[in-house]
Amino acid sequence: MRRTVLEKFPAGGPRGSWPAEEFARARRDEGTPAEVVMDLDSDFFLVVVPQQATATEAAT
Repeated sequence: MRRTVLEKFPAGGPRGSWPAEEFARARRDEGTPAEVVMDLDSDFFLVVVPQQATATEAAT
C-alpha cells in the first residue's frame, strides 16, 4: 500500500505533547483518513494518508 506523507514531527517533542496525533485528529475531523506512523530511521512521527491505487496499478 502506498501512503502520502502530510506532515512530519520530531519524536522528541515536549513531555505530554502529541503534535502528530493532534494534527492527524484535525485532518480526520476534516474527513481525511490520516494516521500516525513512526519512521524509526529518521526518528520522526509521520502523519500519512493511504493513496488510492490508479487503474494502471490495480491491473498489474
